[in-house]
Amino acid sequence: MAPTTHKKHFIKIAAGLTLTAGVLMSTSPVVSVHASTGSNNAKTVQKTSNSKNTVRLPRFGDKGESVLAVQRALMSNGFTLRGGATGVFDKNTRTTLRNFQKVVGLKVTGRVDAATARVLKLNVQTTSATTSFPFTISTLPKRGERGDAVLTVQNAIANAGITVRGGIDGVFGWGTATSIQDFQLSKGLPTSGVLDEATAIALGLVESAPAAAPAPAPAATASAPVFTLSNLPKIGQRGDQVRVVQQSLVNAGITVKGGVDGIFGRATTNSIRRFQRRSGLTITGTLNSQTAQRLGLVAAPAMELAVFPVQGACSFVDGWHDHRGGGRLHIGVDIIAPRGNLVYAVADGTITHTYHVGRDKLSGNGVRLTSNDGTGTYFFYAHFDAIAPGIQVGSVVKAGQVIGTIGSTGNTTTPHLHFEIHPRGGEAINPFPIVKAIDACNVTAPRPAPAQ
Repeated sequence: MAPTTHKKHFIKIAAGLTLTAGVLMSTSPVVSVHASTGSNNAKTVQKTSNSKNTVRLPRFGDKGESVLAVQRALMSNGFTLRGGATGVFDKNTRTTLRNFQKVVGLKVTGRVDAATARVLKLNVQTTSATTSFPFTISTLPKRGERGDAVLTVQNAIANAGITVRGGIDGVFGWGTATSIQDFQLSKGLPTSGVLDEATAIALGLVESAPAAAPAPAPAATASAPVFTLSNLPKIGQRGDQVRVVQQSLVNAGITVKGGVDGIFGRATTNSIRRFQRRSGLTITGTLNSQTAQRLGLVAAPAMELAVFPVQGACSFVDGWHDHRGGGRLHIGVDIIAPRGNLVYAVADGTITHTYHVGRDKLSGNGVRLTSNDGTGTYFFYAHFDAIAPGIQVGSVVKAGQVIGTIGSTGNTTTPHLHFEIHPRGGEAINPFPIVKAIDACNVTAPRPAPAQ
């Protein structure tokens, strides 16, 4: 419930945010620019330069609708733009654009280049004469290779909204292969972990032939509903949404007794159980977040946590950017639990800051845990009743280790954990879909201590 004491710019990369992959090599693309994620009033804009039919993306100092489109897209993705959408590409716009590029892993330039426009979901279209692809089918990188070609693949995966495990390091190893599997799963492709033709086409790395275009996943079709973690179908429901779930099970090789009939009854429940058993998931028979993600019905979260941060029983909702006193916005998730319940490290890392109720009026007792993955990603915990004994600045902790207990210190009266995620040490992102993906509020027993 309390805000962070950190920076005042905010980013919302929700579970449903799509980062369009593709590589544009042209220096003068023919483009139309409008904010597909912004206001419905955003207009399509085309500025004609000296070259016939050539349109350039807005630059620093420009004014007009094309700049408004960029500003609206930044704001709709959760950034605070000082001064609002003015239609002027000024220093505030450039600063916010740099923050966006840093958090999503783009080259930080402060310019609206083609890659940034794609990630912002501005409509960027090029003619065939100005579009090129980095690979052919015969030159696609393979596992074990290193170098710039692998970096291109890893960047395309990241731009598609998939976390590249192990980082963008130019090494095609286990991490990159696993990330390719995650991408393939999200697109309804065979999860081989191999950069095959269909996967390369979907990533925009090779030119697609009309007959070779991969079939979309059931939930991605134009007529299918778009699921979020809050509107997944439940037992007893009927209709098209249930048919999408049933069809996704059939596409995954699971028989649905009675067929795709749009009824979420015993047959569908049993089919979900079989899918969960085959996939190594907890067998519940319900369409929980992990199952929906594995079926490709919801987008993968922006990143993954190794451990749920709180001992149950507990509860939480999506409170991202709820208003707080003094004009502040809430940039975390509040996990409500009884006072004294354990709080766990969500990743291996180091305690890089501690907060204490005597000096930190908003956060009360808490810690900052910086991941050991080398990216600078950190997690902010607030409102502890107490920091665990032995936990101090410099403490190296393992995922699942107890680092504190639930309390209500700081600017709150309700016992809960306020939890934030700051990828690459930058602006906070919405932690709700990431925490929801590993929801363990029903687990009341303390976690076993991790092996040291």
